[in-house]
Amino acid sequence: MDENILVGLDSSDDASVFKMDEHRALVQTLDFITPVVDDPYVYGQIAAANSLSDVFAMGGDVMTALNIVGFDGCHHPKSVLKEILEGGQQKVKECGGLIIGGHTIEAPEMVYGLSVTGYVHPNKIYRNNALREGDVLILTKPIGMGVMTTAIKADMVDEKSIEKVAYILAQLNYKGSLAMREFDVGACTDITGFGLFGHAYEMSDKRFSLEFDFKTIPILEEAKELADMGIIPVGTYNNRAYIGDKVKVLNSYKDEIFAYDAQTSGGLLISVSQKDAPVLLARLQNEGYEYSAIIAHVKRLEEKSLILR
Repeated sequence: MDENILVGLDSSDDASVFKMDEHRALVQTLDFITPVVDDPYVYGQIAAANSLSDVFAMGGDVMTALNIVGFDGCHHPKSVLKEILEGGQQKVKECGGLIIGGHTIEAPEMVYGLSVTGYVHPNKIYRNNALREGDVLILTKPIGMGVMTTAIKADMVDEKSIEKVAYILAQLNYKGSLAMREFDVGACTDITGFGLFGHAYEMSDKRFSLEFDFKTIPILEEAKELADMGIIPVGTYNNRAYIGDKVKVLNSYKDEIFAYDAQTSGGLLISVSQKDAPVLLARLQNEGYEYSAIIAHVKRLEEKSLILR
């Protein structure tokens, strides 16, 4: 423990924050993923977007990043590595950051990601567990990416759908983060491996109940069709097994499994005052987050932390 650690290991937050002085604190995070698409450049973009997202969820800006690479050189030429790194660099550059190094090893399975350093004002950090009763939750990207990437790996998705998924996954949460800073936002997180309900449960911090209107949650139509065929990743079932008993189901839905779907490079889940919510929602949609929607209300703690209506 240290007095300058503003966000550390005592919570399940998205990144660590270390206070440098009265005006600036370091935001640090690290993430890497295995390939989710075949195109190495796009894979680099998606992996970088996924790694950068935690800085944006904290309300921070990216300064520098280091590449983390496990490269399968036995089955791929070095030109593939070059494309992966170029994809990652493009995304870091897009949000004003710089890649200043990294480390590469030979590995039997490809991995790529970033160690990211950003900055934020010490008094303007967005935590994932700072909800306020009466606020609403806005989700900026659709869910269903766990199903889609599983189907892509199994060659069950057409090229048009792959391009659609790749665009969503590679879209930075940077502009969404900039937008939310202008409004009365209480808390924020991003949706990744634990799924919508897993990260929502972290946000509730066992102090509030979050009531979801399932009909408003954006789910990719292509993912619904694949889920009906049984194309659901193991991680999604694991999430439901872990978090299912924290959910009170008032209305059942055929596609309820998507509330637990493990995401890669998912959207921001933003808690904002009801007064500012419509304006922020319109702003997010204008910034290119076309699937953005108000999906839940923050309520006083009831029997369960998550309520599905």
